Amino acid sequence: MHIDLNADLGEGGLYDRELLALVSSANISCGVHAGDPDTMTAAIRLAIAHGVRIGAHPSWPDRERSGRREMQLGFASLRNHLLYQLGAIDTLVKVQGAQLSHIKPHGALYNQATTDRVLAEDLTMILQEFNPALVVVGLAGGELLHAARQAGLRTRSEVFADRAYTAWGSLVPRSDPRALLHDPQQAIAQSVSMIREGYVTAVDGSRVEVEAETLCLHGDTPQALVFAQQLRAALAEEGITLGRG
Repeated sequence: MHIDLNADLGEGGLYDRELLALVSSANISCGVHAGDPDTMTAAIRLAIAHGVRIGAHPSWPDRERSGRREMQLGFASLRNHLLYQLGAIDTLVKVQGAQLSHIKPHGALYNQATTDRVLAEDLTMILQEFNPALVVVGLAGGELLHAARQAGLRTRSEVFADRAYTAWGSLVPRSDPRALLHDPQQAIAQSVSMIREGYVTAVDGSRVEVEAETLCLHGDTPQALVFAQQLRAALAEEGITLGRG
């Protein structure tokens, strides 16, 4: 049994170098919600050195709140903002002799596209226009994955190690104090359950079925590196290896 392990990096965080030695995929900021061309390039180089798959991590144009504020843009403006971000990171990756493998929206854009069918379809059209060979990464069971699959794009179904889930399979909003799992053992148990058993226990105690093809851990918390090391060790003990599904 194997799982792809990914982290959102290139945002100017403290542990990019160490985390890139532990994960199999990196979703690298496109410099709008966080980071800049220097942090992006540094993360790309480290990913290449460790043989880590490189993905684009575009966001709403919301640097003030790190891309976590819900927004609404018309299709033309959304297309401009996304193509601007994707073109930038694609160039930075190519000049290092590598290629993008996937696209994972960031923050509020990711969460809105999980439940908003129109936004999911608009995103899919833009991503397909940019490069239909790239894998679209989205929340397991969400609208973005559905729209991408309907368009014939490859997808990767994502679950979260350290985020709480609602009974509908969406992530508990970060405004809710229950959103993040602060107990490493609870987060590890949740991860193993999603990978092995195909379900997650929601905050109301119900079981929600999930398809776990890639597992996300966050790299922007003080305990990120210690947790990543604990998670890797726990997965190994369970006989779950890192792979690229």
